Amino acid sequence: MVAASEITYGMYTMCMVKDGDRVLLMNRPDSKGFPGYLAPGGKIEFPESLTEGAIREVYEETGLRVSGLIYKGLDEYVVPLTNFRYMVFNYLATSYEGKLLDNPPEGELIWVPIQEVMDLPMQSWFKRKFPLFFKEGTFEISVVWNEEEKQPIEEKIALLV
Repeated sequence: MVAASEITYGMYTMCMVKDGDRVLLMNRPDSKGFPGYLAPGGKIEFPESLTEGAIREVYEETGLRVSGLIYKGLDEYVVPLTNFRYMVFNYLATSYEGKLLDNPPEGELIWVPIQEVMDLPMQSWFKRKFPLFFKEGTFEISVVWNEEEKQPIEEKIALLV
């Protein structure tokens, strides 16, 4: 067992912005890492709360001010080789104000009908969790990652209703 003082943590957020039957996604270029379509999000800054981080990240990346966030779940990636735990707190927002940025910093912004999202190019981890944003209750995804082989050792998905 590794001592708690030897473990490092990364806390991030992702917020799916929904408007009727469509969601706001960004198409991230290769140069930004995690290329393809995904929802806004990023690192939670200390000492902001999880929801404050989600609201700030959506605003910085899209220009929209979201409110009434619904917590949808946690996905975490544990890397035993480096004793690192990467935690992403996921939210759904159905209320917003403002207009989209003309030159968004993380990639092109596009409203996409929900039924068409799974046909877009995206990271496998985003494709896995996308449908969970729209299920009742919350989700928990836990992945133990083999850094040397760049593949999961173990994956668990739970829906909590």
